[in-house]
Amino acid sequence: MNQVPGRIYTLQFILLCLSNALFSASFNMLIPELPAYLSSMGGEGYKGYIIGLFTVTAALSRPFSGKLTDTIGRIPVMIFGSVICVVCSLLYPLVSSVGAFLLLRFFHGFSTGFKPTGTAAYVSDLVPHTRRAEAMGMVGLFSTIGMAMGPAIGGYVALHFNIQIMFQLSAVMALLSVVILVGMKETLQNKQRFKPTLLKVSANEIFEPLVLAPMVVTFLTYFSYGVLLTIIPDFSTHLGIHNKGLFFTFFTISSIGIRLLAGKASDRYGRVPVLKISATMLAAATFLMAIAHTPQLLLAAAVLYGVALGINSPAVTAWTIDLGLPEHRGRALASMYIALEAGIGLGAYFSAFIYNNNAGFFPLTFYVTTVITLLATFYLLFVYDNQRLKVMWRFVHIKKWR
Repeated sequence: MNQVPGRIYTLQFILLCLSNALFSASFNMLIPELPAYLSSMGGEGYKGYIIGLFTVTAALSRPFSGKLTDTIGRIPVMIFGSVICVVCSLLYPLVSSVGAFLLLRFFHGFSTGFKPTGTAAYVSDLVPHTRRAEAMGMVGLFSTIGMAMGPAIGGYVALHFNIQIMFQLSAVMALLSVVILVGMKETLQNKQRFKPTLLKVSANEIFEPLVLAPMVVTFLTYFSYGVLLTIIPDFSTHLGIHNKGLFFTFFTISSIGIRLLAGKASDRYGRVPVLKISATMLAAATFLMAIAHTPQLLLAAAVLYGVALGINSPAVTAWTIDLGLPEHRGRALASMYIALEAGIGLGAYFSAFIYNNNAGFFPLTFYVTTVITLLATFYLLFVYDNQRLKVMWRFVHIKKWR
């Protein structure tokens, strides 16, 4: 599909944004309630696996979703990811053991392993490169709306109705996301029919070496997100916040207004300067969580974190597309998402291990998270900005992989 010079807001783009909002709401509405749901089965000690298993599957599926995005098309990959959400949401009420629950979480991870990869590639096909981060910011804005609606709706439905209805509503939202995608036009030129041999991934198709820098920054910045997803529900209860989704509502709403402005700033001033600011703000937010002793202070940290992540997301995605080759756009994006899932997954495991259901370890968990997040700022300031190291890296690894 040819790009219209300077134009972003086409019908296809708007439909994609709506699909993204529904998809995001579908799986995010479950997150605040799943720790208690798992505990009711006797799996209190496995809370870290709720996010960890989900992200492990997402990361493992990225090389496949990247290759399929570049071969059979963007839309089939997006549809597959959304359909997984439909099926898994309907199955949650049917599981009654810890093992079955964790297995279902493992398979649910395929949804985010496929949908975002196809979405980002589709957007990069539609919009001019000079407004790439702005477009990513708008798509992220709708995802953020879904993230804001999801936990709030999920928490309300679980509280006033029951958790089974919450799971059913999650499936309906994912199904609506699929319905929108079915009517959209494919943007990949010369797409292939799916065949089983396409699932064979060679060593040089696992990740794109040209996008190593965005991978490093993504891993270090999204580590904190895995921590939040795992322990914020318990931390909220500890501070007297009864709706466990309230933190995520404040966090996601705060990022809504900043995403479009941040994308425009990234297009104008560059990806790296914007990412330096966002990484430092993320570290400041997690530090504020470490010293939070009231609901108000925790929600203030949620606002700061939302703004920081709203700045980070469109910039790092656009940076990945900038550095990758057009014919391997899916692979480049999949590589970045592998780093994202690895960061979230390790953050989830780390926080569950340190916290260990002991409220006294909340501050320590957040302090260590702050240090790890600051490493992204140090990397951008003292490693990536060293032009000689950049040139050496590109020369050695392009020659090796190409």
